[in-house]
Amino acid sequence: MRITDANSVVDLRAALMGGGMFGSKRTLVFEGLSANEEMLGIVLASLGAMRGSEENFFVFEERPDAALRKTLEKHAEKSERFDAPKMKEGASIFSLANALKRADKKALWIGLEREFAAGGAPEAIHGVLFWGAKQMLLAAREGSAERRRGMKLVAELAELPHESRRNNLPLEYALLRFALSVA
Repeated sequence: MRITDANSVVDLRAALMGGGMFGSKRTLVFEGLSANEEMLGIVLASLGAMRGSEENFFVFEERPDAALRKTLEKHAEKSERFDAPKMKEGASIFSLANALKRADKKALWIGLEREFAAGGAPEAIHGVLFWGAKQMLLAAREGSAERRRGMKLVAELAELPHESRRNNLPLEYALLRFALSVA
């Protein structure tokens, strides 16, 4: 179960209450709750109970302050810190469009992860990919394989947000799935 600052306090409290009498062991992921002071207070007050629980709890915070980090590490069984790698000179969101044009799945995947980790909005990232596919389509000669590929990518990217909403899949995950399907 994933709880973010977009969820309500009621959702957080329900998640902390457990799976119920017939529920199985769960894994709960709390992500970015420091953005909501009320939710962060509830989590901090529940750290002792979470440590004693049989369920698995993961707390992800993008940039916790020193006091929060120290509190979380004090109650955690294991704590890991991941600092984002320094961006290479010239690495920008438009490198995603270039990776899409080259059909470079690895570069596209890494670029998407980099943008999401930097706080990039999935809608904006989708827009850049869509722009890149349109540019590829417009630059290709009539009847060429590159033009057919561009038409396919434009159609897939145009449908992606709608399919994402229909299937109740966050756009971020839909974009990552799309990156794996790029050919």
